[in-house]
Amino acid sequence: MRTAVVVGTGLIGTSIALALSRRGVLVYLDDADTTAARTAEALGAGSLEMPAGQVDLAVLAVPPASIGTVLARCQRDGLAHTYTDVASVKVRPHEEVRAAGGDPSRYIGGHPLAGAERSGPLAARADLFEGRPWVLTPSPLTDRSALNRGLELVSLCGGVPVLMDTDAHDRAVALTSHAPHLVASMMAARLEHAEAEHIRVSGQGLRDVTRIAAGEPALWSDILTANADAVADVLDGFAKDLERLIAVLRALPGTESEARRQAAADLQELLLRGNRGHARVPHKQRSQPAEYVAIPVAIPDQPGALARLFSTVGEAGVNIEDVRIEHSLDQPSGLVELLVESTSVAGVRRVLDANGWTMREKPLLVGEA
Repeated sequence: MRTAVVVGTGLIGTSIALALSRRGVLVYLDDADTTAARTAEALGAGSLEMPAGQVDLAVLAVPPASIGTVLARCQRDGLAHTYTDVASVKVRPHEEVRAAGGDPSRYIGGHPLAGAERSGPLAARADLFEGRPWVLTPSPLTDRSALNRGLELVSLCGGVPVLMDTDAHDRAVALTSHAPHLVASMMAARLEHAEAEHIRVSGQGLRDVTRIAAGEPALWSDILTANADAVADVLDGFAKDLERLIAVLRALPGTESEARRQAAADLQELLLRGNRGHARVPHKQRSQPAEYVAIPVAIPDQPGALARLFSTVGEAGVNIEDVRIEHSLDQPSGLVELLVESTSVAGVRRVLDANGWTMREKPLLVGEA
């Protein structure tokens, strides 16, 4: 593969672009969100220029509901020889490709099983997919050359290819991703009107259970709509267990000794089932929570200024965790707040000062990740 277009410069799209660029592929970037696209370009993910001719592969890093129409438009424009996507559902995109008039022979569904708690191009990493499963879902209409191109993409990004049927894929992620997100959301929803003093005594367990409930509602509505039946099947089983658990808990304070003993045994069995299920989940080493600090930097309203700023910070060997930009059209400069780990602040400020960037005197403490 020599050339590629990545359509969509969020976390996954930009990470793919960074990985391909690192392997010598000439990458072009396309996104309706021009801020995200320019940020990805400044990070070295690729170029915002349009390719002069047809590229080898187009990666559609867009929401599931958009894949069919985006693919059909790209194929009409002759953008690429082969197309893939990164959506976390696969049945609906395959159906919509055909419904939108796309050519399914040159399309192979894809789903890299990697991500991060933060979204957007600044959270992207070239090594995000290394050693991670990357599902490919060829249909009976998929050409062999499209499958080979998909396998090449996975290899270039360091992923581990897994070939699955579209239905099997969607049932799998309903169990391992989509239903857990809804369960976390339902638990977090119980906190919306909770008393403040109750929230104050929350511990790490609550944060662990509700962490993924912070996901973007519009994106998750799209995902869950596309996989609704499979998710409902998982939640049916969950509801039966929940109903049984409620009955067990109601019986525990009862006065009848035999009923209490049976309820205690049922509770113990349910907790043991949880232990056995948890033991089957692959775990990775968690890093220590990091404290981030915002460093405000004045930036001139000039082409390439943001890229120069990112390059300067990169010289200090520091990752920019996030960025906020404030800019008025009638002003010659704007303000960029760079979020970096607190341990890196001194080094970043030194390199910025040495390169002539103007900073506010006191950095702003943002909080913990």
